[in-house]
Amino acid sequence: MILLQLGTWVKDLLTRWGFSEDFSAGMRDITDFVLALAVIVLAYYAIRYVILGVARRISRRSSTTWDDALYQNKVFHKALLLVPGLMISSMIPYTLDEFPSAIVWTQRIVQIYLVFVTLSVINAFLNALYEIYQGYEVSKAKPIKGYLQVVKIVFVIIGIIIVISMLLDKSPVYLLGGLGAFSAVLMLVFRDPILGLAAGIQISANDMARPGDWIVMGKSGADGVVTDISLTTVKVQNWDKTITTIPTYALVSESFTNWRGMEESGGRRIKRSINLDMNSVKFCTAEMIDRFSNISLIRDYVTGKQEELSAYNRAQEIDNTVLVNGRRQTNLGIFRAYLVAYLKNNPNIRTDMAFLVRQLQPGESGIPIEIYVFSKEQEWSKYEDIQSDIFDHILAAVPEFELQVFQNPSGADFRNLRIPSQA
Repeated sequence: MILLQLGTWVKDLLTRWGFSEDFSAGMRDITDFVLALAVIVLAYYAIRYVILGVARRISRRSSTTWDDALYQNKVFHKALLLVPGLMISSMIPYTLDEFPSAIVWTQRIVQIYLVFVTLSVINAFLNALYEIYQGYEVSKAKPIKGYLQVVKIVFVIIGIIIVISMLLDKSPVYLLGGLGAFSAVLMLVFRDPILGLAAGIQISANDMARPGDWIVMGKSGADGVVTDISLTTVKVQNWDKTITTIPTYALVSESFTNWRGMEESGGRRIKRSINLDMNSVKFCTAEMIDRFSNISLIRDYVTGKQEELSAYNRAQEIDNTVLVNGRRQTNLGIFRAYLVAYLKNNPNIRTDMAFLVRQLQPGESGIPIEIYVFSKEQEWSKYEDIQSDIFDHILAAVPEFELQVFQNPSGADFRNLRIPSQA
């Protein structure tokens, strides 16, 4: 009522000053519009202050997390921006009745404003939804960031179509019908999102990778932990703290290694071998058997095996003067038994998982003796310490069994060669 009285006063004043009736009526409408706009702005800030204050207190006092996510992602802040738009839209016909064309364009601008604010609210709500979802354990196995990004893209496309239809004063159905002609262009523009969506579904359905998984992808140079899986990219933080970005569809179209199974198993594989000189392998003498019997880890093995072989040779009336007759212990066989006993007595090795000490195919680098076991520690630094300690001990123990580690001659070896003098 006060605004109408003020507008009427402006009209009467201009009329008394000699201005035309039409001009005075137009200035009245403009005055009414500006004053109404000022009142709406003040009302918006008053409502914003009250509602956001209540929302802030509720989010702080509540034990739930969803209200905190909504508040922190400014869902309420952006939703309140709809209020002035709706109020301006409702008061335009009453304040600009002298300007029919201005009513049309002002309404159109306000409607476009409402579309963009609505998109902003939807985006903020989806961000809050993602944050809430991340608080549940299922988020580690089923990431939804890619799906939410698809929803955002769909709403943005719908919003753009609506805005264009408003500017052209055409029905959105008319524009949608014309999209068929641009389908090839759209496929090209949205190629990565479309491929990423299909790949994201396969990754999630087949549980190929999750945030927190350690993956290795040699072609992309990725070797680290997955930090984020989005619609178009997968971020991997490498062990040197660099970030490698991989296209999401590359995880489906190319091969990669996921170490999650190792982490979930409770053990980490140690697979390493040492090469022994074949010339150092020999049958054990009585003196060697006595000496090996003093090694506590294999005392029972050596004596028990020697009794078994002696009984066999006696039963078969083997001629012991020839070493290759019958069955005899070798320093390599006893060494392998020692490795088995040593590893089983190592508190850092799991004996309930694959446990193997084996001899591989001899070659030009000697006889490989491979250790294939699992450590209890999975942390990289501790795992490497355990592995190094084991092979430190093995390398130091090799000479005790009258064996030699194979090693290609170095420059120092050649320099120490002495050429015998000719007579």
